[in-house]
Amino acid sequence: MVRYLIWIEGDADGWACSNCRWRFPVPTLLGGGEAKAAYDRLADLKFREHVCEGQGNAFAARSEPKPSVDSAFTERARALIKRGYTPKVAVELVLQEMETEYGSHSKTLEKARQDAEDFLRKVKQGLI
Repeated sequence: MVRYLIWIEGDADGWACSNCRWRFPVPTLLGGGEAKAAYDRLADLKFREHVCEGQGNAFAARSEPKPSVDSAFTERARALIKRGYTPKVAVELVLQEMETEYGSHSKTLEKARQDAEDFLRKVKQGLI
């Protein structure tokens, strides 16, 4: 079965799978052309990695273990930077992605924000 990355508009604008209920909504704080282009690239990557409901591994890309919450921010930001994102855009995307994943866990989000500040500080100091 063929599936496509499609754009949906409505209550939650964003990218979606043409074959299942998978969605990648636009983060509320997304602004600027560079950030929007980064969002599109991240949505494409997440789309290729997702498994359609009821399809088993038919569409799955190589599965990677999900990072622990403690190391998730740095690992995600580094992966995006390796793909060509600027550190600032990578940090914004990781924070927005984690907000989507852990929305109701305020302690996790606060930790992610602290990790973001620490990460950018280390980048500026040349430690990363």
